[in-house]
Amino acid sequence: MGFWEIFLVLVIALIIWGPGRLPEIARTIGKTIRALRKASSDFTGAITREIETEEKLKPPASTQPKDDGKQND
Repeated sequence: MGFWEIFLVLVIALIIWGPGRLPEIARTIGKTIRALRKASSDFTGAITREIETEEKLKPPASTQPKDDGKQND
């Protein structure tokens, strides 16, 4: 969003809720965003740990060439 879009949203919020409630609304929005970021970070960490655990449990790939049943004559 550009400067003017943010400015317009703030002016409309000021008109609708007034100067007394804006700090409370901003605080609530800040807490919500912080909680969403923490949840996202926790979820990403859990997925990463699961992937790493799965990779550790996988047997290593065989280094021998596969026999596809064809003979080179």
